[in-house]
Amino acid sequence: MSASTREAVLGRIRRSNGARPNDPERKRVVEARLAGAPVGIVPQRGQLPHDEQVALFIRMAERANASIARIAGYDALPDEVSRWLRENNFPADLRMSEDPRLSGADFGETSLTIRHGVSDGEDLNGLSHAEAAIAETGTLVLVSGPENPTSLNFLPENHIVVVRAGNIGGDMEAVFPMLRERYGKGEMPRSLNFITGPSRSGDIEQTLLLGAHGPRALHIVIVD
Repeated sequence: MSASTREAVLGRIRRSNGARPNDPERKRVVEARLAGAPVGIVPQRGQLPHDEQVALFIRMAERANASIARIAGYDALPDEVSRWLRENNFPADLRMSEDPRLSGADFGETSLTIRHGVSDGEDLNGLSHAEAAIAETGTLVLVSGPENPTSLNFLPENHIVVVRAGNIGGDMEAVFPMLRERYGKGEMPRSLNFITGPSRSGDIEQTLLLGAHGPRALHIVIVD
């Protein structure tokens, strides 16, 4: 759309609303709305004590066909990743993100072949770190950036995602304040991915196909 066409469309909208260009009162209302980030109606299902939010997240994620493990700290992550890959007969090969929170996980003691960074589309197993999670739907929240390439969320056949228990919120509305606190208002990551269970699709006969648009398997590791 050209600038002149866009201005013509916006001009018609203003006239239909009885507004005038650069109306200071309307600008004030818009700026207040953006600055305040008001919260809408929030469902009650996720309004629980935090331990119960974590339990709800686990139930909902498992219902979406994800598997779950809980570990005490990042030092236990390499053993958990190795166990999950081994028990599912997946290759001992892993493409992982360079998130600094994973620096406490020493994969050097495992038999895994480790690569870092962006997936080239040939990786069978990927490891990412989620920014947060949503209890009411069992959803992981992952942001884009050099530390956690978005390609790791969609290209590997099997996806392992780490999330801190403390970053599990009751609902979607609880996630955005977490992101603003970390990145600052107006500095959000370019992409925000919400992932609930492994990728799947159903045709007109409702035949479920896993891995249609992304990983076939999703394993979530909660770090207490």
